[in-house]
Amino acid sequence: MTSSERFEALLAEGESVPIAGWDFSWFEGRATEERPSWGYLRLMSERMASASAALDVQTGGGEVLARVSRPPALLLATESWPPNLEIARRNLEPLGATVIEAADDANLPFAEESFDLVVSRHPVITRWDEIARVLRPGGIYFSQQIGAGTNRELTESIIGPQSVRETQRPGQVAAAAAAAGLEVADLRHESLRVTFNDIGAVVHFLRKVIWTVPDFSVVRYRSQLRSLHDRIERDGRFVCHAERILIEARKPGRRG
Repeated sequence: MTSSERFEALLAEGESVPIAGWDFSWFEGRATEERPSWGYLRLMSERMASASAALDVQTGGGEVLARVSRPPALLLATESWPPNLEIARRNLEPLGATVIEAADDANLPFAEESFDLVVSRHPVITRWDEIARVLRPGGIYFSQQIGAGTNRELTESIIGPQSVRETQRPGQVAAAAAAAGLEVADLRHESLRVTFNDIGAVVHFLRKVIWTVPDFSVVRYRSQLRSLHDRIERDGRFVCHAERILIEARKPGRRG
């Protein structure tokens, strides 16, 4: 198979893979991403085990939350993308969780002081004011966030130089939490290696993680994809870096 034939076959494969849900198992052998050393699932599960009422904001397909072994008596989740809603409801049914449709930038559809724990893994937008509103006094917000410049090398290989979202640097994240009246108890940051082994994996990733190249399509960026394919064929891989921030913030006051 020539390089051009391989390019066409990989493009077709990357375009054909379903993108609903937040399951990345398809990438096995095709792409890898280092995981933060702190272990979000373990830490989040520990907090779930001691909560009485918890909310997972922007749960995706519920794949991470579904792995909690000791859910609280009341467990709710929000998700904005319709294809993910049924997946999340199916994944979270064994936990007795209720999944509610809510836009990422909208007010949370819950009363004030409804939860003693709010969690979110990789939120697109963080409504700090709403998180503070729905937390009970003494309640905790626990989140792993996407840091500024995540996969910047990949974005710029497709659409050229980009400015970095300053609001997603650790200091700015902590400041936003404090501005909403929350007390930051823990703040960590790591830069993690992401590797793509073929252009099909790049195409699938860009279709799935849509904020990397917001207007991505194979037709629109075909020439850039071909250049990246040639680079991967030459070097054996394409490497970029994911920035991750862990924040734990507490609402002042004593638990009821």
